[in-house]
Amino acid sequence: MKKHLAPLAAAFAAMIALNAGAQADVAAAAEEAVAATATAVEETVEAVAEAAAPVAEAAAEAVEEAAEAAPKKLDDAATAQEYIDAYADNVQEDPNFKENIEAALATVRQERPAYGTFWAVFPPLLAIVLALVTKEVYSSLFLGILAGGLIWSKFSFEQTVVHVFSDGYIASVADSYNVGILVFLVLLGALVSMMNKTGASAAFGRWAAAHIKSRVGAQVCTVVLGMLIFVDDYFNCLTVGSVMKPVTDAKKVSRAKLAYLIDATAAPICIIAPVSSWAAAVAGFAKGAGAESGFSLFINAIPWNFYAILTIVTLFFVAIAGFDFGGMRRNEEKALAGDLGALGADEFKNANPKGRVYDLVVPVAFLVAACVIGMIYSGGFFDADNKDAYRNFVEAFSNSDASVGLVYGSAVTIVFAVAYFLCRRVISFKDCMDSLPEGFKAMVPAILILCSAWTLKAMTDSLGAKVFISQIINGPAAGLQDFLPAIIFLIAIVLAFSTGTSWGTFGILIPIVLAASPAPESTIICVSACMAGAVCGDHCSPISDTTIMASAGADCNHVEHVNTQLPYAMLVAAVSFVSYLVAPFVGGWRVALPIAIVLMLATLFVLRAVLGKRKAA
Repeated sequence: MKKHLAPLAAAFAAMIALNAGAQADVAAAAEEAVAATATAVEETVEAVAEAAAPVAEAAAEAVEEAAEAAPKKLDDAATAQEYIDAYADNVQEDPNFKENIEAALATVRQERPAYGTFWAVFPPLLAIVLALVTKEVYSSLFLGILAGGLIWSKFSFEQTVVHVFSDGYIASVADSYNVGILVFLVLLGALVSMMNKTGASAAFGRWAAAHIKSRVGAQVCTVVLGMLIFVDDYFNCLTVGSVMKPVTDAKKVSRAKLAYLIDATAAPICIIAPVSSWAAAVAGFAKGAGAESGFSLFINAIPWNFYAILTIVTLFFVAIAGFDFGGMRRNEEKALAGDLGALGADEFKNANPKGRVYDLVVPVAFLVAACVIGMIYSGGFFDADNKDAYRNFVEAFSNSDASVGLVYGSAVTIVFAVAYFLCRRVISFKDCMDSLPEGFKAMVPAILILCSAWTLKAMTDSLGAKVFISQIINGPAAGLQDFLPAIIFLIAIVLAFSTGTSWGTFGILIPIVLAASPAPESTIICVSACMAGAVCGDHCSPISDTTIMASAGADCNHVEHVNTQLPYAMLVAAVSFVSYLVAPFVGGWRVALPIAIVLMLATLFVLRAVLGKRKAA
C-alpha cells in the first residue's frame, strides 16, 4: 500500500510546489505592475506640475501686480513716512505713485502741516540771508536751525529743544561719515601746523617769490595745483591752501581771491574727474536709481557739465587777464596795499631757518599718495574676497568711503611726518606733539560751521525739503520737456544752495531725473544739468562744507569769501543756464560745448569792457 501511495504523495508535493512557484510569479508580476503604475502616476503628476507651473507663476505675478496696482494703505503716519522716505525708488517702481504720494503726504501733514511745503526750505534760506546781511555765520546758522525746529514742532518748546539738539546736533556729529571728516580736518590741521614750525612753508614762499615772477603766475599755479589734486574736494581745499598761501602772500594776492581759486578748483574739478570721490558718489546714486552703468553715465555726462567746465575757463581768464569785479576788486586793491585779509597773524614771521622747500613737498606728496591708497583700501582694492574691487583701481575707487580713506591717509602721514622731521632735526618731538592741539584749534571755526551746517540739513530733511523740490520737477516742470535740462539745473542750484550739500542733491534728484527724462538721449544732458546745478549751489552756499573748508584752507573770513565769490559763480551759472536752454536743440556736445565756451568768453570780455569804462569815467 505504501508503495502505491508514495508516487501519489510525490505527485501531490510536486503540484503544491508548482502552485507555490506560480503564486510567487504572480506576486512578482503584481509587484512589477504596482511599481509600473506608481512610476506612471509619478510621471503624470510631474508632467501636470510642469504644465501647471507657468500658469501658477503667471497667476502669482498677476496677484502681485494687482497688489502693486491697488492703492496702498497709507493712513498711518509710520507707513506713510516710510513710503515717502523711499521716494526715489517709488517714483520709478510704483505705477500709482502720484496717488500714493499724495495720500502719504496728507497723512504726514496731519501731524506736521509744514512737511513737504515751502516752509521746508525756509530755515536754510533764512540762515543764508542772515549770514549775508550780518556777515556773522555762527548765529545765522543757529537761527536757521532754530527756525527749522520750531516749524517741525509746531512751536512746542520741549519738542524744539529735543529736535534741534538730539535729532540735530548730536545725531549729525555722531554720524560716522561726519566724524571721519572732522578727524581728517584735525589731522590735516596738525600737519600744516607741523610744517609751519619747520619753516617749510616760509621756505616754499621764498622759493616761490624767486621763481614765480608775477601775481598772474601765482594765481595760475594755484589753479593748476587745484586741478591736479582732483581725488576729493575736502583734501583739495586744505592741501592747496596750505601749499599756496606763502606763494600768493608773496605776490600780494588777497586771501579772498585765494579762497575763490581754491573753492573753484575743488568741487568743479572733482565733478568732471573720473577718478574722484564725487565720480564714485554720482555713479552709486545713478546705479541705485536703475541706470545700467552709473560710471558710464558719469563719463558720458562730463562734456555736458557746462558749469564745471566754464568755471575753469573763467578761472584762467580772471587769473591771466587780471580781471576782478565786485567785492573781489576791493580785496585785491587792499592786498596790493599790504592788507591781505588773513584772519591770523603772519605765521611766517620768525620762521625756523632750518626749513627747506622739500620739507613741505615731501610730506604733501606722501599725503597725496597715502590718501589715494587709503581710499582704494576702503573700497576693497586689497580684499581678495571682494571679487569686483580686488586689484581693480576704478571699481575700488567707486566703492571707496572718502571719510575713512582720508583718515587712514592723514593718520599715516602724521606718523611719517614726525619721523621725517625728527630725522631731519628741524623740530623736536615736543614741537611735533604740540602741533596736534594747535592744528585742532586752527580747525575749530571750520568744525563749528560744519556741525551747524549738517544740523541745518537735518532740519530741512525732517521737514521734507526733498519732497518739495521733487514735486516741482514731477509737477509744473514735467510738461516742459525741451527745457527740462535748464529747469533741472535751476532746481538743483536752489536745493544745493539751501541745504549746502551737492551730494545730498545728487541723491535726491538723480533718481527723479532718470525717471522724468523723456528719452534716453536726453537723460545724459538732464543728469549732467543736475550735477552742474548741484555743484553751483554748493559753490555759492555759505553753509556748504566745501565752501567752509575753502575759507579755512585760505585762512580767510568765511562770509567775505562767500560775498566775493558769489558774483563770479552767478555769472558762470547764468551762461550755463543759457547753454542748457540751447543744448537740446543743437545736437551733440561737440557743438554745444564750444558754443558755451565762446558765450562765456564773450560775456567776460564784454563785462570787462563795460566795467573798465565805468572805472575810467
